[in-house]
Amino acid sequence: MTVEAPDDTRTRILRVALDLFSQHGYQRTSLRQIAERLRLTKAAILYHFPAKEDLLTALTEPLLADLETLLDRTAALPPPQAREALLAGWVDTMLTHRRSLGMLFHDIAMVSRGRTYHRLMQIAMRANEIVAGPDAGRRERVRAVQAIAMCSDPIVFFVDVPEETLRADMLDGVRRLLDDTGGAEAGVGADPAADAARAPGRRRPGRPRSMGPEQVRTAHRLHAAGTHSVDDIAAALGVSRATVYRHLGGSGAE
Repeated sequence: MTVEAPDDTRTRILRVALDLFSQHGYQRTSLRQIAERLRLTKAAILYHFPAKEDLLTALTEPLLADLETLLDRTAALPPPQAREALLAGWVDTMLTHRRSLGMLFHDIAMVSRGRTYHRLMQIAMRANEIVAGPDAGRRERVRAVQAIAMCSDPIVFFVDVPEETLRADMLDGVRRLLDDTGGAEAGVGADPAADAARAPGRRRPGRPRSMGPEQVRTAHRLHAAGTHSVDDIAAALGVSRATVYRHLGGSGAE
């Protein structure tokens, strides 16, 4: 006979609560519904979670903890590397906790009344400061807020897009936003071709002929997975087929 792990019931409660919150919303899901799905009593739920809000707190804790760890790690880096590492790490963390993020967006008005919201706001403010960099002006601070939103919101609105494709699109969008204010020099998708394109009187029309390190890694992952054609990868990264071929070690003509 197997012995049930002490926290197994708690884990099952959280799993079902996330399912129901995601389907029906936090406010429209009762503790009784969760108990019935699990064939438990409401008292059994309350034993592990004295209040319904405690379920929400427990479900969002992994997301918040991972974001706080990311902030601590990137804050110790020099500003250019900190920005790049934070943005890529933010996207990866949001993708890892995709369902929890969707649950929060589904009931954002309710979340704003609890301690979870205040913690989220503190995390967002720290992230904005790292992206903006030291001595940032108003425009840089505005772009930093936009950049963080670009690394979160699409995950909720494009739930049917494969993670690798969505990740590439999101990071490409952030790079394009920050390139206009020196983002590439700060390390987000930086490459010599982009630097040359920003030089006065030498802005290159059309698609870029080179990819940043993050785009190259994404191209290799998508190609190795065999789920995307070269055309698909080029479209996702905003470059030409020849550029993709060149970075994959193949051939092609611009």
